[in-house]
Amino acid sequence: MGGSRRAVYVLAGIWVIIWILLPSWAGAQDSENISAQTRGCLGCHQTVTPGIVSDWKNSRMAKITPAAASEKPARQRRVSFDSVPENLGGTVVGCAECHNLHPDTHDDTFSHGGTDVHTVVTPEDCATCHPVERQQFSQNLMAEAYGNLMDNSLYEALITAASGPMKFTGTKLTQKAPDAETNADACLFCHGTKLKVEKIEERDTAMGPMEMPEISGWPNQGVGRINPDGSKGSCAACHTRHRFSIKTARKPDTCSQCHKGPDVPAYKVYKVSKHGNIYSAMKDSEEWDFSAVPWTVGRDMEAPTCAACHVSLLDSPGGRVLAERTHRMNDRLGWRIFGLPYAHAHPESADTSIIRNKNGLPLPTALDGTPAEKFLISEKTRVERTRTMQQVCLGCHSSSWVSGHFRRMEHTIDSTNAQTRTATEILQKAWDAGLESGPAAGGRPFDETLERMWVESWLFYANSTRFASAMGGADYGVFENGRWHLTRNTREMMELLELRQKTENR
Repeated sequence: MGGSRRAVYVLAGIWVIIWILLPSWAGAQDSENISAQTRGCLGCHQTVTPGIVSDWKNSRMAKITPAAASEKPARQRRVSFDSVPENLGGTVVGCAECHNLHPDTHDDTFSHGGTDVHTVVTPEDCATCHPVERQQFSQNLMAEAYGNLMDNSLYEALITAASGPMKFTGTKLTQKAPDAETNADACLFCHGTKLKVEKIEERDTAMGPMEMPEISGWPNQGVGRINPDGSKGSCAACHTRHRFSIKTARKPDTCSQCHKGPDVPAYKVYKVSKHGNIYSAMKDSEEWDFSAVPWTVGRDMEAPTCAACHVSLLDSPGGRVLAERTHRMNDRLGWRIFGLPYAHAHPESADTSIIRNKNGLPLPTALDGTPAEKFLISEKTRVERTRTMQQVCLGCHSSSWVSGHFRRMEHTIDSTNAQTRTATEILQKAWDAGLESGPAAGGRPFDETLERMWVESWLFYANSTRFASAMGGADYGVFENGRWHLTRNTREMMELLELRQKTENR
């Protein structure tokens, strides 16, 4: 083992020396601001992983130093540090500037090519140049997505009902919790896995045998990923590696990875909305500029994308600010309309695992719809956030249009909550009669037939109806996946309850 390790180091050293001596590297002859350490990385990786190198070469990071980026006018800056980081004064951000950062805090740090490298670049690393964005994201529900799911006993039961393997024993059906690999390929694909270094192992590579960390939960780029340095989240969930393009992050196709439905049908609703119609027709037009900062309504784009409504810095052509950039996605959201039995005001804390309703369950509402108010934002804050979102809408629409739209959406919230309450009352009747075993009887509330129908009522159909109302996707919220299915499902729940009651009474 020792001999092979020495051979690897010698080979890596030769590559580094050759690359430092080269006057340039393919396709980047004018990039004199690349550090010697990054040149060493590129010497091997342009052959071993050419796709990664090509993406980086075409990125903004490969062309503009942080120092130059900080000299732009305040409204045009994409960095948010107070002073240029010492190690980035005259170089662009390359391989070494990200993968060599903070080696002592990364459990996945290993010796590679004669230097300490870590596999997983985290929000804490990105914070070197983007501290404001990192801080905002840390207060976002997305950053807590792993814990909000896995530290909630009810949600774990829902995961089991959705993904757990079933076995027929001859007389009954049993279901066990899914294993880690299944979870990583299912709910945690978006919520994020927990990355843990299991061991350092030797692997065969194109450059010969090398020692690298084996990381459980990897690969993953979920928004709430728990990283080897203890940080939460993945900037690459939206700013895809290794170009990290704002253009990519602003397109709804990026958001569709985790917001496609039927539980979170934002992308599907957007596609059939008028905004989505305009985007589909105009997205390749030279009139649209997805990279402009600030993003000017009516000049850089003619209809909003997900990022325009929830994240981006928006200006009018005259320079009036419509919305400040934010990476705390709920800054413009008063309501939380998906993923739970009832729509409700947004949680006060991004960590929703601390919430307890009046019955002691880890839900933001009771099963009768009563909100757990002490854990949710106040009515004043909810109204303020709604007004912030409305400022975005007012960039294109009249005040009467905007107020009418939001009034209609809040009516939809009330009506779908009422429909969920009806379905819940049917399920409660089954629980009270002992026909199915709910939480009060020590059972899981998501696995039996009526319970699964109840879940579909709110997780699929009520959610879709609310999304369609919020985003202007009318038919999606009626016959495609909304009101028709919601009322049909409630009726079928009632018919099944009546059948079960008759059978029980024989």
